[in-house]
Amino acid sequence: MQKGPTVNSPSAVSRPKDPSAADRAETRAIRSAIRELSRAYREAHPWLDRSQNAIGLVLQLSAFAGMVGTAVLYARGQLSALVTVVLIAFACSIAHEIEHDLIHLLYFPRQPWVRHGMLAIGWLMRPSTVNPWIRSRLHLHHHRASGTPTDLEERAITNGERWGLKRLLMTADGLLSTWLRLPYSNPRKAWRQLLRGTLGYGPLTWLYHVAIAADLILHLQQWRGGLSPEAQLRLVALDFVMVIWALPNILRTFSLHFVSSNLHYYGDIAEGDILRQTQVLNHPLLMPLQLFCFNFGSTHAIHHFWVSEPFYLRQLTAADAHAVMRERGVRFNDLGTFWRANRYGSRTVPALTETETALASELSTG
Repeated sequence: MQKGPTVNSPSAVSRPKDPSAADRAETRAIRSAIRELSRAYREAHPWLDRSQNAIGLVLQLSAFAGMVGTAVLYARGQLSALVTVVLIAFACSIAHEIEHDLIHLLYFPRQPWVRHGMLAIGWLMRPSTVNPWIRSRLHLHHHRASGTPTDLEERAITNGERWGLKRLLMTADGLLSTWLRLPYSNPRKAWRQLLRGTLGYGPLTWLYHVAIAADLILHLQQWRGGLSPEAQLRLVALDFVMVIWALPNILRTFSLHFVSSNLHYYGDIAEGDILRQTQVLNHPLLMPLQLFCFNFGSTHAIHHFWVSEPFYLRQLTAADAHAVMRERGVRFNDLGTFWRANRYGSRTVPALTETETALASELSTG
């Protein structure tokens, strides 16, 4: 792949300072149309408004029950490991959407203890993710700064990186992404960012990684020369944890990060230009990944225009919303983003301001 100029090089393209008047007008039209679609759907089904809190809670508890029930069936030998991983990964994709809605206060805005309890359940199901209370701050900033170096949430999951082995590894695991971003040429700074970044994932993600490492070590020992009966029992327990907890989340995390990091654009768009922040990425080739991120590629761009819509309603109104978005200039299935490193129109990296450079250096803490 052709390599573009480095950040701050003289030949790097300049990022627009502000959205154009035309882009702002199209954004207003799309937002108005999506809001009207939502209003019409809610008027046709008034119980959706009355039951929004209950729907979110039922979906969260159902996803958790599905995960536990699947684990029980696997423990009894009634499901294969492959089917178990697939079913639990799907359940966890629902938990991710619920967490996203909770960050936007779409459920129980006046009952924080319920909301925090739902966040805790979602994190327990998805231990590969950053602490959800930390993610809340990062995600709200994402909406203000999408496509810029200060968008720590998307940059941390590889948005804007050139494709290669490094990006592939970072896509599968957020904590690994943190470690691979460290400025190793500056040991003092690297140590500080390692500490801050790792703390953001504790304590649940630490246990998740310890379980994976312990399982791999015991399998290696078994391959090299066998295990004691006690160690063999530990391996059986860890293999069970891998199937019901770790492997589903590796699959879910890779699917979500791959889709999300490539439907968002980076670098050569103006801050606040919602029309160009995202594309609709629902190409048939990505359907297997969409299954494990709850059709995120098809519906997330809708969310950027109208954030007050629960994820299940975005699914129900997506076809009509897509028609408006396509007519107004939102891109659909721009697969060129994969070799443009998510640039909207150029392979080159825009020059950063001093402020952006300082903030971008903190990416590994995201």
